[in-house]
Amino acid sequence: MIIKAGFIQTDPVFGSVSQNVDRAAELIASMDAALVVLPELFSTGYQFISKEEVSDLAEEVPSGRTTQRLAALSKERGIFIVAGIAERGNGFVYNSAVLTGPGGFMGVYRKTHLFYEEKLWFSPGDTGFRVWQTPIGAIGIMICFDWFFPESARTLALKGAEIIAHPANLVLPYCPDGMVTRCLENRVFAVTSNRIGTEERGGRDALIFIGRSQIVSPRGEVLCRASAGCEETGAAELDLTRAQDKDLNRFNHLIRDRRPDLYGS
Repeated sequence: MIIKAGFIQTDPVFGSVSQNVDRAAELIASMDAALVVLPELFSTGYQFISKEEVSDLAEEVPSGRTTQRLAALSKERGIFIVAGIAERGNGFVYNSAVLTGPGGFMGVYRKTHLFYEEKLWFSPGDTGFRVWQTPIGAIGIMICFDWFFPESARTLALKGAEIIAHPANLVLPYCPDGMVTRCLENRVFAVTSNRIGTEERGGRDALIFIGRSQIVSPRGEVLCRASAGCEETGAAELDLTRAQDKDLNRFNHLIRDRRPDLYGS
């Protein structure tokens, strides 16, 4: 099966949720893709300076206005959307990503590996890594810094993911090249949606987001990569049979050749 997947690379205005969501909706409307991935915390911005601020901007899932808007867009256009938001639930606030589809809300993933000052504002994710079986393939989700831990993508691959949707707010330079290895070692597609711009709030160090959103194939090919400094969209055709084939040659199979009894912790 061949499907078209894409990313949206935005420059959100901190705290301007309606404006950020409207801009994302405008860009989604300009795309021709069955799966669209938006950045981490695309609706709020990233650099929080207090727990009160995080709580005020976070939304419940799926009843919050951002998730409801994304669900409506998915229904209207008949597409799947993965988007990073600040989620409020069970007395905690999470750095999360929601999945919506033509039938509406499908699920949520809460970020496992929190980066830098995220640890001041968010609770560690408790969903574990999840894969959703959809008519356009098996979609797994991880968020930004999760990529730095090989176990994240490997766990999704072991659970059958063919496409990893990867909302991000990257400030370190390594991820675009690092995801080539993640896709190669797991034979999966990955759609990394990053943001651009700079945030410098509350006397904290400036955060400069690197852009370079991209789509990578199971053979480590960069099918599409965005610029470092512009709002833009990108898309590519994904032949999912390439993600289903884990044979490296006649003798080696990426999954069956693993030796988990020797790996330890």
